[in-house]
Amino acid sequence: MSSIETRLAELGVTLPDAPAPAANYVPFVVVGNLVHISGQISQNAGGLIKGKLGADLDVTAGADAAKSCAISLLAQLKKACGGDLSRVVRAVKLVGFVNSTADFTDQPKVINGASDFLVAALGDAGRHARSAVSAASLPLGVAVEIEGLFEIA
Repeated sequence: MSSIETRLAELGVTLPDAPAPAANYVPFVVVGNLVHISGQISQNAGGLIKGKLGADLDVTAGADAAKSCAISLLAQLKKACGGDLSRVVRAVKLVGFVNSTADFTDQPKVINGASDFLVAALGDAGRHARSAVSAASLPLGVAVEIEGLFEIA
């Protein structure tokens, strides 16, 4: 078991199977030692996490939705690494989209749910550059979508 898998177990997280793409795209592309992972939408074992921040959901619920995206990012990353998370060198960048009202301004606090989780799971290798932006709507009405860039060995 890799140190990442050990940390995930300590966090009580079991990675799901990597979600299949919902349209005409691939879930990730490996270029050299970089893995570009397509946007992962907020979902968990109960289904899609839907809603609009500033109307239906508060920051805590949004951060939980963002964490679910980060879990899916790691599931895709594991698949890209042939099941071997010990190949992960670091998280490079996240781009987070938050389904939010026009006056909601806490997108960074929402995306912290993903960032904090990656640091907990990957240690210092989980620290990354990031953008957190508002969206008037997201696919299927989900609360959060996050894409990621990771370095692998």
